[in-house]
Amino acid sequence: MTLFSRNWQRPIATLCLAIALWVACLSPAWAALDDDKNDGNIFALYAGNGSIVPPSSTLPQALTAHRPTLLVFYLDDSRDCKQFSTTVSELQSYYGRVATIVPVNADSVLPNQAYAETEPGYYYSGQVPQSVIFDESGTVRLNESGQVAFEALDSVFRDIFELLPRSESVELKRRAVNEVNTELR
Repeated sequence: MTLFSRNWQRPIATLCLAIALWVACLSPAWAALDDDKNDGNIFALYAGNGSIVPPSSTLPQALTAHRPTLLVFYLDDSRDCKQFSTTVSELQSYYGRVATIVPVNADSVLPNQAYAETEPGYYYSGQVPQSVIFDESGTVRLNESGQVAFEALDSVFRDIFELLPRSESVELKRRAVNEVNTELR
């Protein structure tokens, strides 16, 4: 019996090793900034800021509190949204204590449904990423689709908070949030 069991140990071990290698190579979980694959929370993976999702408050809560608000429509499986996530994270680092950032996954907005002005779906244009900035009175100050530059969004917030324009203020140097983040330097 010992001779019989020894003869099977090597082929079984080889078979187990082959199966393990095959499974490991089958589906690697590589996150990439330049593809449309769903890698998970784009704010945690690409912007180094998983605190943005889920949002700390909803759009109706932010508008009721009379706080300036950034509403961002995104998809986790969009290369443009992945790249734009660093801009949203950087805005949170500057304005997160005085403004509310409300990220909304565009998949949660139902098409052909009537929305009230206090609901995110009312402002959704069907493109991602989309940024909508409200002032403290709830007036839309910016509504743009695509990768809006940090400077453009920052200028709107500077206007809302009555800060000096970028050309007259001290230059702020951006810091890298994590090693994956290549846009901020």
